[in-house]
Amino acid sequence: MKEEHSHDSAMQPEAYRWAAVMALPLRLVVGWTYFSAFWRRLVLENKLIPDDPGYIGVKFNHFLPNALGIKPVIEYLVTHPSELWWFMVAFTIIEFLVGLMLMLGLLTRLASVGVFCLALGILLGSGWLGTTCLDEWQIGILGMCAGLLLFLTGGGSCSLDGRLSKLPCCARRSSLFAWVGSGPLPLGYGRMARVSIWGAVFMMLVTLGTNQFFHGGVWGPLHNKSVKPLLEVSGASLSGQELRFNVFRTEGVDTYGSFLVRIRLTDGQGNTLWKMEADQLSALPPSAMENAYLAKVKPGAFGLVVPLGARAGVTLPAALSAVPEGPLSVVLTDVSGKEWSAPVRKAGGV
Repeated sequence: MKEEHSHDSAMQPEAYRWAAVMALPLRLVVGWTYFSAFWRRLVLENKLIPDDPGYIGVKFNHFLPNALGIKPVIEYLVTHPSELWWFMVAFTIIEFLVGLMLMLGLLTRLASVGVFCLALGILLGSGWLGTTCLDEWQIGILGMCAGLLLFLTGGGSCSLDGRLSKLPCCARRSSLFAWVGSGPLPLGYGRMARVSIWGAVFMMLVTLGTNQFFHGGVWGPLHNKSVKPLLEVSGASLSGQELRFNVFRTEGVDTYGSFLVRIRLTDGQGNTLWKMEADQLSALPPSAMENAYLAKVKPGAFGLVVPLGARAGVTLPAALSAVPEGPLSVVLTDVSGKEWSAPVRKAGGV
């Protein structure tokens, strides 16, 4: 037994060198994917300017409707623009540092923990997005797996950690340096195998659980919430000459708005009592929309534009000669022909 333990310990440094060299392509590519976030946002184009159309904070707002577990955090940030800006700056800096450290192999295991956490955030926030395939879910789950694997392998000889490990200060604390940098972890084969196996079990549970939650990918009917727009209409009321309702876009393509080209008020038999067409909606003043989040419902060239994640109270002039008895509904029509409706509460009653 002692002989076997000694053999395992002796083989560890060589095994780690082999594993780290084999994982080199993964380390470089994953490092670039995170470093490139900084490169795209600040070097190639500045996407941290709040008033610009390409502001990255609006993209963050798109995550809100179907995020898993972190929806309250996202909602707080998109309702507090200054805090959101600081968060996006900090997030970009962390991605920059994690990506650079990983490509250089500097404190590789610490950087791999950063990759794991960043990928987890992507998975929980935007794992439901992806129009043609499960884009964001795949990015998140594969990023977590890559972070776990790179933590197990370290950076090896093809890294700055390989040079640092030879310095006296790192050599004296070889066990501590191994946990944050590279080199053999102070674990025998048996413990290392258990860590790897339980890590694989954990990742499979997260993979299957999030795949089912976001897309129904394990059992039941598949669903993709990124293909067709879905609007939630609520709180509709008719008071005097004003029609008010709340609209919240929860599904559809994140890079494309829902375009409302008609809003109607109907009676119980579906007869139209009042309506606004596309040209009238496009001429509405911004004051007609009371937006709650960073993504804003606003008049467009051919109707009312509702971006993904936008929530607003809309107030419209609805001049009716007389309010009929019976139930009323407000009906919103998208340019695609889809319609959404909600019951309207009359002033002084239901």
